[in-house]
Amino acid sequence: MDIRARDDATPFVTADGSTIRSLLDRTTAPVRQQSLAEATIAAGAATTRHYHRVAEEIYYLVAGHAEIEIDGERAWVGSGDAILIPAGSWHQITAAADGAIRMLCCCSPPYSHDDTFFG
Repeated sequence: MDIRARDDATPFVTADGSTIRSLLDRTTAPVRQQSLAEATIAAGAATTRHYHRVAEEIYYLVAGHAEIEIDGERAWVGSGDAILIPAGSWHQITAAADGAIRMLCCCSPPYSHDDTFFG
């Protein structure tokens, strides 16, 4: 059985500019086909627009609201919303000016820095 407490995950800044706590991935558990992380983005801040060639992502907003852009299409999302980001889709999320966002990020296959590409 593999259980990992959020507070046991050391935060770090990813290549796209978000602060991540990797909860379950290849470095913390015998994960083979997915990864789960918590990301935070400060009020008014945004990730760097990017895509993943192989990984499909799902974002689930736990707190706050933001504008999500996927392949040029934009929408406002908030706490309780789940967002599918297909592999190969350019995307960026921008926290609203009035507060930070906190979200869960699930990647399949597991997240890899080598699968993150910028324009």
